[in-house]
Amino acid sequence: MEVTALQVKELRDKTNAGFMDCKAALKESGGDIEKAVDFLRKKGMATAEKKAGRQTSEGVVASCIREDGSAGVLIEVNCETDFVARNSQFKEFVDRLVRFVADAGSTVEKAEDLPPECGQWITEAVAKLGGNISFRRGMRFELSGPGLIASYIHLGSRVGVLLEVGCGDGDAASNDVFKNLVKDITLQIASASPDYLTREEIPPEIIRKESEIVAETLKKVPEAQRARAIEGKLRKTLYAQRVLMDQIFVRPPSDKTIAKLIEEKAKEIGQPIEVRRFARFQVGEEL
Repeated sequence: MEVTALQVKELRDKTNAGFMDCKAALKESGGDIEKAVDFLRKKGMATAEKKAGRQTSEGVVASCIREDGSAGVLIEVNCETDFVARNSQFKEFVDRLVRFVADAGSTVEKAEDLPPECGQWITEAVAKLGGNISFRRGMRFELSGPGLIASYIHLGSRVGVLLEVGCGDGDAASNDVFKNLVKDITLQIASASPDYLTREEIPPEIIRKESEIVAETLKKVPEAQRARAIEGKLRKTLYAQRVLMDQIFVRPPSDKTIAKLIEEKAKEIGQPIEVRRFARFQVGEEL
C-alpha cells in the first residue's frame, strides 16, 4: 500500500522514530497507526506510546478551590485560536464560569451538565470574542475525611491539576509540611503527567501488551533470567513513567519516588498520608 507523508508525520509525532523507520512500519502494518507504534516499539525504535499532550485545539484550564480546602473543581474551556485564549475577556469569562461551577455544588463533567444560564454566558462570549467557544469537560472533588483538596494551574493555563490527599486528622491538614507536600504533588502531576495513581489501577490488558513488547526486546536474555528482566524493564518503561507513586520526584536533587517522599513526610508529621485521587487536564489532549 502507499504510505502518505501525513501518516508518517503522525507516527513520528507519536514515537520520535526516524522517517524511513516510520514509513516501513506503516507498510508492515497496512497503514494502521496503532499497529505501527507497536511494531516500532518491539524493534526498540519508539518511545512508550502516550497520547496525553497531543494538542488538537486552543483554550485554557481553570480551577476553583473552596477556602477551607474541602472541595474543588477543574474545568477546560476551548476556543478556536490562541489569540482568543490569551484574551483577558476570555479569561474573565472562564474565571466566572469556574466559580459558578464550584458554587453549584454538583458535578459538571460535560457541557450538557451546565445550567442554562452558563449556556447563555457562552453565547455572549462567542458574540463578544468571535469564533466558537465550548465547555469541554470538568471534574469536582469533595473531601472524604481529613485532608486537603488542592489544585495547580501551570503557566499559560494549558495544564491543570486537581488533587485530593488525606491525612490522619484535622490538625495534620493544617501542618505546613503536609501542605507543602500536597503542593509538590500537584507540581509532580503537572510536570510528569502520570496516568495512574498506583500500579493496581493499570488495566490488565495494558500490562499484558507492555509485557509482550518488552519481551520482544529481550529475546537475547537467557530464559531463566527473562521474567526478572521483563519485570525490571516494566518498572522503568511503564511504572516509573505512568504511575504517580512510582515516579521519581521532579524537584532536584532527588532520586526518591513519590511513594518514598510521602512516607518520609508522614513520619515527619507523625500522621499517615494518602493520595486518594487526582485529575490532570491538558488543553486539547485526546480523551
